Amino acid sequence: MQRIRKHPVADQRPAAAEVQFTFDGQACTGLAGEAVSTALFANGIKRFSEHRKDGAPQGIFCANGQCSQCSVLIDGLVKKSCVTPLCAGMDVRTIHGLAALPADNVTLEAKAPELLHCDILVIGGGPSGLAAAVELAEQGFTVLLADDKAELGGKLVLQTHKFFGSEADCYAGTRGYDIAKKLEARLRAMPNAKIVTNSPICGLYKDRKAGIYIDYARYALIDFKALVIAAGARERSILFPGNDLPGVYGAGAFQTLVNRDLVKAAERVFVIGSGNVGLIGSYHALQAGIQVAGICEILPKINGYKVHADKIVRMGVPVYLNTTVLSVEGNGKVERVTIAEVDKNWQPLLDTARSFAVDTVLVAAGLSPCDEFYKQAQQFGFTAVRAGDAEEIAEASSAIFGGRISALSLAKIMGKNVSIDQSWLDKREVLKSRPGAVIKRLPVQAGESWQPVFFCDEEIPCNPCTTVCPTHSIKLKPKLGSIMDLPYFEGSDCRGCSACVAACPGLAVSLMRRIDEQWSEVQLPYEFEAEAMENGCSVPLLDQYGKFVEDGQLAKKFYNKKYRTWILTCRLSSDNAAKVIGVRVQPAEATLPLPETSFSYLPDDAIVCRCERISVGEIVQFIKDNEVRDINQLKTIRVGMGACGSKTCSVLLPQVFRKAGVGPVTLIAGTVRPLMLEVGVAEILSAGNGSGRSAEGAAK
Repeated sequence: MQRIRKHPVADQRPAAAEVQFTFDGQACTGLAGEAVSTALFANGIKRFSEHRKDGAPQGIFCANGQCSQCSVLIDGLVKKSCVTPLCAGMDVRTIHGLAALPADNVTLEAKAPELLHCDILVIGGGPSGLAAAVELAEQGFTVLLADDKAELGGKLVLQTHKFFGSEADCYAGTRGYDIAKKLEARLRAMPNAKIVTNSPICGLYKDRKAGIYIDYARYALIDFKALVIAAGARERSILFPGNDLPGVYGAGAFQTLVNRDLVKAAERVFVIGSGNVGLIGSYHALQAGIQVAGICEILPKINGYKVHADKIVRMGVPVYLNTTVLSVEGNGKVERVTIAEVDKNWQPLLDTARSFAVDTVLVAAGLSPCDEFYKQAQQFGFTAVRAGDAEEIAEASSAIFGGRISALSLAKIMGKNVSIDQSWLDKREVLKSRPGAVIKRLPVQAGESWQPVFFCDEEIPCNPCTTVCPTHSIKLKPKLGSIMDLPYFEGSDCRGCSACVAACPGLAVSLMRRIDEQWSEVQLPYEFEAEAMENGCSVPLLDQYGKFVEDGQLAKKFYNKKYRTWILTCRLSSDNAAKVIGVRVQPAEATLPLPETSFSYLPDDAIVCRCERISVGEIVQFIKDNEVRDINQLKTIRVGMGACGSKTCSVLLPQVFRKAGVGPVTLIAGTVRPLMLEVGVAEILSAGNGSGRSAEGAAK
């Protein structure tokens, strides 16, 4: 079983009963209530089905219910395995081609769906949706928040790292899953706010109703006066040969498996994209005991926070800049990835290609907002606002403020005498800021008393080290006048408590003091298992950029329970005390390429429409042959006609049109289907008793 029995920071899930099920007749064991896809991964099964078009193997991609890559036969019915809870005795099977329809031996009697009522329907229970719902409930509205997951918090549930931002305003220094609990607790304390979990909103209708798929089993309608669209974002696919092989999937799907479900989803991964998602996903892999062969980034610089990148590099993971992925290959699954440097026109330099043996490739190439319901609400003339990633892709700390601001904007539209605090607007602008300048820090030397050493040299929104210092000796250097400013040590009153070391989200603060002229001690943060490390053992110490400095000696260690971070006190030479900030985690062998490069560079073979398996070359040829200017015409060759409703391929089509010589600005947009999610006909016809009960009756 591929379970993570012990994790350095993530809590073990509440005990669940082990149940037996079968996959293609093979006996398997899983945990009751977990996603079927998770149970399959835990049993080492990553190839779920075969595509009806050409028998191509299918696996997960989003693990978020957005696509259909993980569909399997469950007790005779085609279902998405990532949103179907495991039950004892389930018969799970591979789909070969088109699944046979079940016998038509049940007479369905159509019934009116039950009707729920609220003033404000909030779609999405992530940080922005939770924050918006709290604000609106405080304004006296009856609020119904609907989310498609069993747990509230959105992507926060998957985030085991400490967050940046402001400690006072958005829980900076707190791990993502703990922030989710705090936001949820505030909403559940509101008597006029109701929550429906594990129940996606699947459609909006012109008579001001929303369809909701309660527990993925029962269809109902919600009557509302206004909407908050806080549905988050979905991961973008990118185009390269082999992008559809089982083992190529989104970094968010990986975090779902590793951090939420505690399943060791891979042995060795390669990551595409150096934004915060890719950098953090790499760190999460290392914490789960998974090797990371490397990260590639097509741009000439890191796309995420520098402290994240510095941290990853000193853990032993290389980042290849000006580099793209050429292909992923394997016999029905990922076995190797090949990358190459690019020229000034972003074209790959094939003579620089190198291949790595991996079993998983994580795509962390950006996000697309889930804003379809907002666009539909505008078309229907509904009162609606967006919040969080549905409005603008940014960090969760920004999404919290975005939710509050959107909520008050909506309250004002609906006649409430409210005003938006200008400080909220200012703080949100800071929190969503791109990284600023990199500022070289002045060298420091160890003295007889403890003092902090800062290895954050890029302007990003972050201040936990200033707020946790008991002597208030850490200040932000006044340059920008916001939490974008860099911290520095003021005075000499450091008690060596290590609070700043433990709280720093970037693991970019150490403490040092001189023991004598030759030796010093440093306190370093460590978020991996340290229980087996014995005092006196040798510790390989690295500088900010992953360069080996010297082998230190572990003097002592202790675990900071509040921040779930080990503090390692190491003895080393005084000359190097101010240089070290990390401990190597991954051996260099984990990042070595294969002796020989192996790949076929055939860009036209990359899959665009994953559901229908339509390639770049097929679409380009159709566009040229038929002078296509209306995206809807592509439905002739079934582009966008699959189960995901074009959610994945639609964001890729502009670059495919450009390849065909057609500027995207001239195109007619594709028509979105009425229902954004598959709902069984049986559930719609026999939806409920039509009693029209209020939201209280359905809330959990």
